[in-house]
Amino acid sequence: MDWQDIELIVDRPTSTAAELLSVGETMLENWLVSHNLSPTDETREGFRILALHRQGAQQDPSFNACRETCRELAWHYNLLKDGGPEEAYAQRRMMMGLVANHLMLFIRGKLEVAGLGEFCCSSKPIRATEHILQVEEARG
Repeated sequence: MDWQDIELIVDRPTSTAAELLSVGETMLENWLVSHNLSPTDETREGFRILALHRQGAQQDPSFNACRETCRELAWHYNLLKDGGPEEAYAQRRMMMGLVANHLMLFIRGKLEVAGLGEFCCSSKPIRATEHILQVEEARG
């Protein structure tokens, strides 16, 4: 699954908790494959996404910055899998979508900028590069 397909699932308000957890796993699989690693089928604490994260962080310690994001996806999945009141379900589903989006931006950013991720929200190098390119284009 490519990043465009992942983004569609993450942004779609009707995506289920299972779909969001699965697409989170796919993001981590993409990370591992891009580093010539074969994604594990193992689980950690009952979740494959946590085993995939652990595998990815072994090769790149800065990847550990998304550990809590992966754990939060699993937590939201647990909250949503049994349903609950419709209003609470909708709000929790929205939050899970936001967490999945955060993971997507982090991993895509790390794939773009090798050093990104020393701290979870350190996407400044990407924004700075885009700004420099815009200024250079404006100057002609």
